Amino acid sequence: MKLSEVIKISRPRFWLYEAATFGIIGTLSAHTSLNFLTNSSFWIFFIYFLIPANILIYGINDIFDYETDKLNPKKQSYEALVVPERHRTLWIWIIATNLPFLLFVPHTTPLIISFSVFLFCATFYSAPPIRAKAKPLIDSLFSAGHYVATGVFGYYLAGGTDIPYLGIIAGMMWAIAMHAYSAVPDIDADKDAHLKTIAILCGPRTTIIFCWALYVGSAILIFPILPYASIIGACVYSYFMARSYKLPYNSEALFNVYKYFPTINSAMGAILSIELIARLIL
Repeated sequence: MKLSEVIKISRPRFWLYEAATFGIIGTLSAHTSLNFLTNSSFWIFFIYFLIPANILIYGINDIFDYETDKLNPKKQSYEALVVPERHRTLWIWIIATNLPFLLFVPHTTPLIISFSVFLFCATFYSAPPIRAKAKPLIDSLFSAGHYVATGVFGYYLAGGTDIPYLGIIAGMMWAIAMHAYSAVPDIDADKDAHLKTIAILCGPRTTIIFCWALYVGSAILIFPILPYASIIGACVYSYFMARSYKLPYNSEALFNVYKYFPTINSAMGAILSIELIARLIL
């Protein structure tokens, strides 16, 4: 298996999800200073959450989702289909790119716990015996859990001391919405593979309403801290949820809307970061 194939499996369009959650949102939420940018540990884990962490998440996903993926047309072009004969090689890539970074986790309780939660949720979202992605609602919690754990890890690495309850709750709501929405275009393929997801359990339109409520709820929670980002986020995600609600779940049009979300999420991350930096330096 070539490096270029492993990179495709790691979903480059999603790289910033983990890296920005750790390196920008998590660290800036500590409200300390920008001195953490001179810390070698910051850059080591920024690199980790940018690429190796995504090789872990999506590599394990593609290994254990083969029976579903082979029924999903988007796996043939938009993503990657990893046949069973290549699973062993992919496991080697996952271990080789992730294991060395364990040596750099600082030996403090909050950092060890948050990093462990990331690994646990990222692995057992797809892998047995838990395989959370086949259990509606639990699938969303595990998917959201590894993103939030990444941000919490960044928060403590940058010197945060309190437990960021508000950020954890708002982050979980946003990440659950993101995960649930991504399951809507896959409803037919998941049904054919006898895989239950939150989108299958609730139905496409109810799932989209659920996502809208979570996006808006997350914005309301962070409004006292980041008013501009919360208002923009509530408006943007409300627009795309309303647009998605009107489209058939199995249409090319809905899938095309879904493909905008890496760009939308990256832009919202940038807006959050600008407002967090402004709060820090003003």
